[in-house]
Amino acid sequence: MKTFFKQFKKINSEPLEKANIIWSWIGSFLGILAISYFHQDFLDDKDLTLVIGSFGASAVLVYGAVNSPLAQPRNLVGGHILSAIIGVISFKLFSGNILFCSAFAVATSILFMQLTLTLHPPGGATALIAVIGSNQIHDLGFLYVLVPVTSGAFILLAIAVIVNNIPKHRHYPESLKDYNKKWFSDE
Repeated sequence: MKTFFKQFKKINSEPLEKANIIWSWIGSFLGILAISYFHQDFLDDKDLTLVIGSFGASAVLVYGAVNSPLAQPRNLVGGHILSAIIGVISFKLFSGNILFCSAFAVATSILFMQLTLTLHPPGGATALIAVIGSNQIHDLGFLYVLVPVTSGAFILLAIAVIVNNIPKHRHYPESLKDYNKKWFSDE
């Protein structure tokens, strides 16, 4: 039994410091607020149907796990876009069998994200939402890839690049860490 519970030992890629937690909160708040504002104000989406749930999971990664390979820009943007395309194609091909269609969309999106090195777990939800979403989502067709998916991913990315580079102890994307050392060090 003791061995079983040891599997749940705390493993965290981010430091558990008050400043890190506060910056994660600020980033996720601003990221989701910006997406919601864009959809409500510019797209006249009053009930925020186009603020898809997978953006919440992406916010956890890009603001709360900034050092994770799954949170990097290529994964964030590429994973969502690929998954949205696959989700829309799946719905167009197999909408008559929603059970098969759902499984096919998620599994195929994972396959393509792995092949393109853009694995981003919320991408699986993006593909699934294209299949099981409301009629408003289905009516978008391939426009779903651009709005809400691509627009939302780029909004999250822009906020992440700004907010995650304000404190000295956080760097996003990971590749900026070496760049910042080279150009902004005191040496």
